[in-house]
Amino acid sequence: METTRFTRDTLSQAAAQLKTGQLVAFPTETVYGLGANALDQEAVKQVFHVKGRPSDNPLIVHVTGLEQVMMYVDEIHPLTKTLVEAYWPGPLTIILPIKEDAFPSVVTGGLSTVAFRMPDHALTLDLIETAGVPIVGPSANLSGTPSPTTADHVLHDFTGKIAGVLDGGATKIGVESTVIDLSDPTGVPVILRPGAITGEMLSETTQLMITNEPVVLKGTEAPKAPGMKYKHYSPKTNVIMVDSNDFEQVRRYLNEKALRAGILAGPTAAAIVRAEAGAIFMYQNDTVEAAAKGLFSGLRALDECQADLDVIFVETKEEHGLGYAYMNRLKKAANQQKFTNND
Repeated sequence: METTRFTRDTLSQAAAQLKTGQLVAFPTETVYGLGANALDQEAVKQVFHVKGRPSDNPLIVHVTGLEQVMMYVDEIHPLTKTLVEAYWPGPLTIILPIKEDAFPSVVTGGLSTVAFRMPDHALTLDLIETAGVPIVGPSANLSGTPSPTTADHVLHDFTGKIAGVLDGGATKIGVESTVIDLSDPTGVPVILRPGAITGEMLSETTQLMITNEPVVLKGTEAPKAPGMKYKHYSPKTNVIMVDSNDFEQVRRYLNEKALRAGILAGPTAAAIVRAEAGAIFMYQNDTVEAAAKGLFSGLRALDECQADLDVIFVETKEEHGLGYAYMNRLKKAANQQKFTNND
């Protein structure tokens, strides 16, 4: 299969491919999504197939606004319109109960709810509008690996496997959207996956206490949102988290062990271990915004570099605001492994 890099000029061709059941990746402000017609069961099955995604991991449906959402839902939580007005288009995914048979069960993971999002990217909103259908859009990467933040990342994973990718440049945020559960019309909203829309922001908007801490599944409980159950975001190379003030210890450790280490950090921490590092991917600055934007692209770049690395050390951030989302992804990429002074 030929995989085409679509642009604004060829957007109508990308939409036509979606309408005929093909897969087309698309940009958002968070990461690139792997798009398929959400109403086409066979097309959605192909999303799971090419990603290697577990079948009980539900998908997010991308729409052009609340008017399109209302075609598929009945009763909505009273806060739905408030949150939509505050954060759409944007990195907030809202889980709502849907009408019976509104979407194929492969979209819902067998649940009676669907996660909806209106992405903040003009190209993709035009794509959905031109295609005339809502589109599913899990991250456009092989399941479990770092999410894609450029069209080149998508092509690396899926050339020859999908119809194409709509190239909208590098993403602005770099980590996936916040997912909030509004499926109980009488319940307090709950964050299922942290993102750029933080609990503090949602609490201020709703006048309710909404914590940043994501829900942890119990036993065989089915996930309502992506990122809740399975291993995510991991490159092939082993990842270890490092607190900012421990990079001097890392420098000594590398001298002692003679390891080929990749460093993913801001300029201050990276400078400490520059001479000992096998390869460095440096965030634009020391802010959490720069770290979130560069996390996945940095993991990919270091994992695929020619230095044949033994390990990738990644700088941690404080867990507040966007730091919750950053650390949520980093902890999963590192399988909770953290450097200590005793290593």
